[in-house]
Amino acid sequence: MSKIKMTTPIVEMDGDEMTRILWKMIKDHLIEPFVELNTKYYDLGLEYRAKTNDQVTIDAANATKEYKVAVKCATITPNADRVKEYNLKEMYKSPNGTIRAILDGTVFRAPIVVKGIEPCVKNWKKPITIARHAYGDVYKGVEMKVAGPGKAELVYTDKEGNITKELIHNFEGDGIIQGTHNVTSSIESFARSCFNYALDIKQDLWFSTKDTISKKYDHTFKDIFAEIFENEFKEKFAAAGITYFYTLIDDAVARVMKSEGGYIWACKNYDGDVMSDMISSAFGSLAMMTSVLVSPAGYFEYEAAHGTVQRHYYKHLKGEETSTNSVATIFAWSGALRKRGELDHNKELEDFANRLEEATLKTIESGKMTKDLALITSLPNPVVLNSEDFIKEIAKSL
Repeated sequence: MSKIKMTTPIVEMDGDEMTRILWKMIKDHLIEPFVELNTKYYDLGLEYRAKTNDQVTIDAANATKEYKVAVKCATITPNADRVKEYNLKEMYKSPNGTIRAILDGTVFRAPIVVKGIEPCVKNWKKPITIARHAYGDVYKGVEMKVAGPGKAELVYTDKEGNITKELIHNFEGDGIIQGTHNVTSSIESFARSCFNYALDIKQDLWFSTKDTISKKYDHTFKDIFAEIFENEFKEKFAAAGITYFYTLIDDAVARVMKSEGGYIWACKNYDGDVMSDMISSAFGSLAMMTSVLVSPAGYFEYEAAHGTVQRHYYKHLKGEETSTNSVATIFAWSGALRKRGELDHNKELEDFANRLEEATLKTIESGKMTKDLALITSLPNPVVLNSEDFIKEIAKSL
């Protein structure tokens, strides 16, 4: 049969470890037999990031600005152990953090719901979408170890040279310091992205911070959301029959557990990182969650919300069989291809993306799945498939 044509490329960002292995399998079995794939390829594997001093990550983000749509494999954010393992010159920052800062968007993460995989929280009936701010806080943090007694201060110098200071701490011994920041323009983009997304999918929006403790930093987030909602979105929300709700992060966690789901929960950068893993795991698996970075400028970057599956990769290197769940990575590809189709008015490509997702879910619902899902499914006598055979089974359905 003739392959589906792509008129505009998508930016392809390859990654690390087991997800890199799955990336090639997905392309080989699920995409390239059906689509004349057109991508601008960037290798974000840790070795090549180190070779280019992380310039490749910046280049990939800028290419996304040019082509509007990107798909990204999971990547390693190195810690001290990884610096030794890969003989790195420095501890490079999170590639996701770098990309998000350049694109200035909001990450929306939602569980992939499939029959036979019931949520751990029994009253959750509908998906919960996490909207994660994609700039700043600890991901752009500056850190310092304190060697002994001394005074630490927060210092701001304006353009005229005027200095404002705040005491951080009088150290009596060793310690650590971290400086974090955010910018008003990014918080405003975050708020508008969340309000617009809520209107698009007709769901209530929650937003939570810890403004009772962080009376300037977190309170600024709360105030910006409130102002933009009152001035720009209040009437639109009322017309759509949806609501905006603010609460403290700890109160939100308690409310989430007692809810039925079916809303968007907006969180600051770190809160969204943690809570999206909780939501995905409670709905079934960390590998069962979609993730898309949406920029107000019209850029879209699709990725799996989980890590590189390091333990399975080491088994793979030893020649041992793995049963690694590739669903989130498949849905990253389908999301990017669908969006490319929408932007290019390429219905064939859109339809293919929809069929790829349908084939993936039908494979699981037929009782054929990876080990992580077989351990929690309510379906009788599931067939456990290895990493590649699961993808091949989806290809048959496709």
